[in-house]
Amino acid sequence: MSVLSKPYFHDEQAAFDFVESILWPQGPICPHCGGVERIAAIKPNPEKRVRFGLKHCGQCRKQFTVRMGTIFEESKLPMTKWLQAIFLMCSSKKGVSAHQLHRTLETTYKTAWFLAHRIREAMRSGELAPFGSDGGQVEVDETYFARDNRFSSRGGKNMKAVVSLIERNTGRARSIVVDNATAKEVGKVVADNLAKEAHLITDASNVYKRVGATFASHRWVNHSADEYVSKFDPRIHTNTVEGFYSIFKRGMRGVYQHCSAKHLHRYVAEFDFRYSNRVKLGVDDQARAETALKGVVGKRLTYRRPDGGPEAAQA
Repeated sequence: MSVLSKPYFHDEQAAFDFVESILWPQGPICPHCGGVERIAAIKPNPEKRVRFGLKHCGQCRKQFTVRMGTIFEESKLPMTKWLQAIFLMCSSKKGVSAHQLHRTLETTYKTAWFLAHRIREAMRSGELAPFGSDGGQVEVDETYFARDNRFSSRGGKNMKAVVSLIERNTGRARSIVVDNATAKEVGKVVADNLAKEAHLITDASNVYKRVGATFASHRWVNHSADEYVSKFDPRIHTNTVEGFYSIFKRGMRGVYQHCSAKHLHRYVAEFDFRYSNRVKLGVDDQARAETALKGVVGKRLTYRRPDGGPEAAQA
């Protein structure tokens, strides 16, 4: 049976049941008081507005659904469409544009754009554990991004830098957006995200020289001299992180085509998530979508902050 023929992609009650099974594996939890006992399902009343998944907590006497406290909260979009969007974004190697989502899901472009940002927020792991804590090798490189989705190996005016780390032992990726790829800024990113036991591998850029001395070892290849794999040790190369960048750049140029600098960190998190949960690591499309679904809790985005400031999705 095709994955897209699953009941939860087409039946709203089945969609709520599926989300509840992922977010509440031990049973419903009241988001108001945290209670797990005396929770009863409220039967939908077809004569009024049907609210799927509505429950009543006997402890605090309040009503709730599994949407509360997640990226789904206050959304009028059916849960079936949310699940379809999550699956499409997780199964598309280079991403799926908001225009494609708006056509496929039959929503407005504005709705598709915003739900895509919410899903990217769910993909963001927020993990802070340093790479290379097992004494493994970690490749680090940087690339530069301009507003027109143009990339460069060298910086320039109005260009953001993306510093990416790939942990070879686990295959995980972690990328951080910085304003300038100076030795100070890049050095801080590397120092904050690598364990001292790690073996750092980079190109010959000077931005890594000082921070590299603080790890178990620092080896590099000189691309300017056409050296891409060390003559003395074939393990010394940055081909893994370059492969990650090839997917990222093709996705940003060919699928998204335009990205504002203030949204770049969310797109980077999306590509990190798919790379760290790819088939080569034993994660298929369905498992990847379920992993993203587990990340929806506590990451609600709103169009505007309570203080009337800029849109939270654009922060």
